[in-house]
Amino acid sequence: MSEGTKTKESKIARFFKGVQAEFRKIIWPDRDAIIRETLAVVVISVIVGVIIALLDFGFQNLIDVLTTFTLS
Repeated sequence: MSEGTKTKESKIARFFKGVQAEFRKIIWPDRDAIIRETLAVVVISVIVGVIIALLDFGFQNLIDVLTTFTLS
């Protein structure tokens, strides 16, 4: 092997060893935490969706009123 190939392989090997070391540091959440956080995301998403739908409905009605308004 040439010197350049050894350096490249050692960089790749160090990278993956670093990745493996970082994965060992991860503290994975327990089942209850995952359920609580998932529920929070779903509830907030539904609330934001309803707010956006109401704003869309209101703006659409306002635009309809403004575009159908005629001066007699």
